[in-house]
Amino acid sequence: MIDLKYDEKGLVPAIAQDHLTGEVLMLAYMNRESFEKTVKEKRAWYFSRSRNKLWMKGETSGHVQEVKEVYYDCDKDAVLIKIAQTGPACHTGERSCFYRKLEL
Repeated sequence: MIDLKYDEKGLVPAIAQDHLTGEVLMLAYMNRESFEKTVKEKRAWYFSRSRNKLWMKGETSGHVQEVKEVYYDCDKDAVLIKIAQTGPACHTGERSCFYRKLEL
């Protein structure tokens, strides 16, 4: 297992990306335990900052994320999880959390 550089709260940002299309679906946070569970179980686990607990994506909605590949950046302080998404990734019902575009 790699030694990620967690922030002062013990977290790293985790980007979930569709493994086939490359679409960025969401950004969440992982602590050491959720990262290790994700790698071991090949299902995306995150750490909820608002609820202060681990959660498996889709545990209540059924919209699970099957992990296909895991990458980490050059500084080891962020991860990219390439996933197969079941249903929408966003809690709003949108496929991606990044569905709002800022017009420039």
